[in-house]
Amino acid sequence: MVSIIKEFKEFAVKGNMIVIAIGVIIGAAFNKVIDIIVNEVLLPPLTLMTGTSSWESKKWILRMATEDDGTIMEEIAIGYGKLIEAGIDFLIIAITVFTVVKLMNMLRNKAEDPVNEEVVTPKDIELLSKISELMEDPLKELRRLQRPNN
Repeated sequence: MVSIIKEFKEFAVKGNMIVIAIGVIIGAAFNKVIDIIVNEVLLPPLTLMTGTSSWESKKWILRMATEDDGTIMEEIAIGYGKLIEAGIDFLIIAITVFTVVKLMNMLRNKAEDPVNEEVVTPKDIELLSKISELMEDPLKELRRLQRPNN
């Protein structure tokens, strides 16, 4: 039990818990933005083109039982409108996440490129690239040092 508490303290202190909490908060806010984009921006033109009041009410009625006076007693239906809304939500989120990850990878690759003069390359990356070059041809530096200066 003591080792679990110690492990949890290490987890919380290292910042992983804080990073997860920030991710959850940003995710919730992002979800609200996506809901507004879908429900208030994208779906109104779609509902206008289809002539219905909202996609949420779209459904295939499989069976409907009515009373003698015409009131609906029971309805069994597949609500495909909500599925369309969820699909649009997913598509927007997937495109956004893909774009952000691609941008982050591009910026990271640009920062880690030792040849790139635009971005200051960290010293550890410069040293690793020099070590890598020396390992490719270990005698190259030795030959360079042994050449007489003309």
